[in-house]
Amino acid sequence: MPVRNLTMITEIHLLGFGNLHHLNLLVFVVLLLVYCITICGNLMIMFLVSRSRSLHSPMYFFLSQLSLSDSLMATSITPNTLRVVMDDDATVTFMGCLTQFYFFSASLALESILLTGMSYDRYLAICNPLRYSNIMDYVFCRRFIVFSWVLSFSVILNHVLAICNLEFCGPNVIDHYFCDLSPLLELSCSDTFIVQVEVTLLVIPMALFQFILVIVSYSYIIFTILGIPSVTGRQKAFSTCSSHLTVVSMYYGTLLCTYLVPTRGQSLTVSKVLSLLYTVLIPCVNPIIYSLRNKDIKEAFNRWILIG
Repeated sequence: MPVRNLTMITEIHLLGFGNLHHLNLLVFVVLLLVYCITICGNLMIMFLVSRSRSLHSPMYFFLSQLSLSDSLMATSITPNTLRVVMDDDATVTFMGCLTQFYFFSASLALESILLTGMSYDRYLAICNPLRYSNIMDYVFCRRFIVFSWVLSFSVILNHVLAICNLEFCGPNVIDHYFCDLSPLLELSCSDTFIVQVEVTLLVIPMALFQFILVIVSYSYIIFTILGIPSVTGRQKAFSTCSSHLTVVSMYYGTLLCTYLVPTRGQSLTVSKVLSLLYTVLIPCVNPIIYSLRNKDIKEAFNRWILIG
């Protein structure tokens, strides 16, 4: 698809959260604290997985990639959001807006693929343990990670190239704190129907397939756990997937509320708060959940502290 230079808008004004009634500094501090926790927590998990032999397994290999994806998402959104909170006249260049949309959307798509892979990993470990080591070997995990990164970033690149072929002649105001697809398309004075169809045909089947695979995997997992005769056995089996189940539930729950709940009659404030959940809060909460509810992570952290 050839990219035509038809863009007339050079910068975009982000309205952010509107009138915070002198709470700008408080919101700034909270967001900055959350961002620092996000980066430190995810870096810690990546460091522990790379250094601890006890964490050299497919599940933790996927977890380290999930931490990298969370860090990328938070970094693509939060720093610019901090500037928007403190500056009522904050602007971003049009190319900067597209760049933010690209990395945010690609990391969101990557996280979805990784969570699906982790669900399949837990399904094999609990429901088919005899074949687990044969299927989830190093070669498969490496190919799956490469496939995940290439697929997510190439699909979103196609969306960005399609957007670049539209004309943007004003207005240049987005009533949000970051550049998402719908607010961007609303700025176009071209017919966006083709772009919307392309996005729908590419994203919906992929997202639906991943969602169904997660549901099916955990349905089998739940039935298998319920079939274990001893209470101790059921608790041990559930503990191996409880952290991931919590993360998956939060991820899909917030996305369903944000993109599938009808926006008619829904205030922009509610929409922004829902967006904050998956762009800022979830990347921060994920490493906390895996740290507090995972025995292997805690033991690896304690060994690292003692050695250090």
